[in-house]
Amino acid sequence: MRAAGLVGASHRRGGPITTRRDPEARPAPDLVDRDFATEAPNRLWVADITYVPTAAGFLYLAVVFDAFSRRLVGWAMANQLRAELVLDALEMAVTQRKPRDVIHHSDQGLQYTSLALGNHCREAGVRPHKH
Repeated sequence: MRAAGLVGASHRRGGPITTRRDPEARPAPDLVDRDFATEAPNRLWVADITYVPTAAGFLYLAVVFDAFSRRLVGWAMANQLRAELVLDALEMAVTQRKPRDVIHHSDQGLQYTSLALGNHCREAGVRPHKH
């Protein structure tokens, strides 16, 4: 792009807020202490939500990365910001990787503190973690 004299455009100002905390939610324990180094795959996954502006409005993208390989292991996209979005991204990661006792690191926004996600994590052998 630089050689062609092109620059990226960002329209992020005024976009939707993707992290809202539930004051009633009990946060997950801090299992990482800001240390994202890991010796093997499927020990620590990092999850987040962002939005993608489109001509038809905003789409929300939930992603799950493996901290060891820095590879995307799960993702989901939707036009509404609901707990199902992060559930779908986590389900893709669990189905593809079949982890045992992986830490799921997130910012603990509403979607990541939902009962449905907590139940799914327990069933899948995933340990939720607070940011």
